[in-house]
Amino acid sequence: MKNLVKITALAATLSASFVFSSSVYAQAEDNAAKKAAPAPVLPVMCPGYKAGKTNLPSERTGKKVAKAFEAYNQDLTDEAVQILLDIDTSDTFDMAYVNRFVGNILAAQKGKGPQALEKLTAAVKEKELNDREHADTLRLLGDLNLQEKQYKTAITWYQSWMDFTCKEDPAIYTRMTQAYYETKQLDKMIAPADKAIALYNAEGKPNKNPYVLKLTSYYERKLYPQTVAVAEELVRKFPDNKQWWSQLGFFYMLVEDYKKALSTFEIAYNQGFLDKVSQIKALAQLYSTNDIPHKAAKLLQKYVDNGLLEKNATTYSQLANAYHSAKYHAKAAKNYGIAANFENDPELYRKQGILLIAAEDYKGAVVALQKAIDNDIENPARIHFSLMEANFYQNKFRTAYKHAMEAKKSPSMRRNASAWAPYIKEKAKNRGIII
Repeated sequence: MKNLVKITALAATLSASFVFSSSVYAQAEDNAAKKAAPAPVLPVMCPGYKAGKTNLPSERTGKKVAKAFEAYNQDLTDEAVQILLDIDTSDTFDMAYVNRFVGNILAAQKGKGPQALEKLTAAVKEKELNDREHADTLRLLGDLNLQEKQYKTAITWYQSWMDFTCKEDPAIYTRMTQAYYETKQLDKMIAPADKAIALYNAEGKPNKNPYVLKLTSYYERKLYPQTVAVAEELVRKFPDNKQWWSQLGFFYMLVEDYKKALSTFEIAYNQGFLDKVSQIKALAQLYSTNDIPHKAAKLLQKYVDNGLLEKNATTYSQLANAYHSAKYHAKAAKNYGIAANFENDPELYRKQGILLIAAEDYKGAVVALQKAIDNDIENPARIHFSLMEANFYQNKFRTAYKHAMEAKKSPSMRRNASAWAPYIKEKAKNRGIII
């Protein structure tokens, strides 16, 4: 916005309208006008409007303005401003003209916004300026107030510009939308945003900014279906912008439309648009949610291996969960074990042990389950029960029986352990082992 105000102010300064046959300023203005505007555009488009006679400053004021412009052109800005401030005139047009010139110069200077606003406001207080200069100053007042965070005042000046010129400009509507956002008038953002969108599209130059502001209005008001609709339009209008694809996917997740979320993320992934940890994890989560856990596991494994996903307990737990859901028990157990080792997590050791039993790796299961006990897992009776199974299937009947007795100490495991105990003794007896 600061650059916008500087460019606008400078352009307005260079287009100031007064003519002296011997004035260097007048010649420069004339040349600039020819280059900038080969076809004249009416400053006002209201029905029945007819351009009036162009007013010029008096010769006395004009000479001083020309001198100020020469100083300004030599980067003697303070000197130019002082020359203009010293002008003493009772002519209302001259005073408006000088105030406008001073305001334009100050608007382009850092920290001079308040002084510029004072002069520019005085310049348009009464309709003394020529129509083009009056219109340009109204618009500049909107831009400068927006820069100075005087958002409500900016809206008023932008509306004044539209009322005076009967013109519509998508950039102005976008700035008004921004001003409504800054003042937390979120519901008022939609109308100007829609007008900006329509005008930009009519020009064949779609602009993302009013869409984003409109989306923000709906999102911050928790109107999520409308938020999704705007995000869909962003993707349609700007399909090469990877940001909108992932945002649309997240918004689908927000409204619990997981199938559309998955398809959106998959399209984005196939186009190389997903490169952040949160995006990869979201896609993996969507694979799991949509009952495609093997793809979740494959995706997570890829980005663990290439280093995008941090190698920590959380990541390996997620990877293990994906393998577990996909029924890759050995791989799930391996990753639960890696996750458990980071902080000696007894619950993760338990999961590793259970899956190793399912994978028929009974020796490995005993090691993992013992680590769960050694690290003070809650309700150790269930671990003893699993150790009973792991030892039983290795024909270690005495050890299996010992764990069955430990499991019986818990009311929750007593019935199952009691059922196993005689069975273990019978199996041992058949092998000639007395318990």
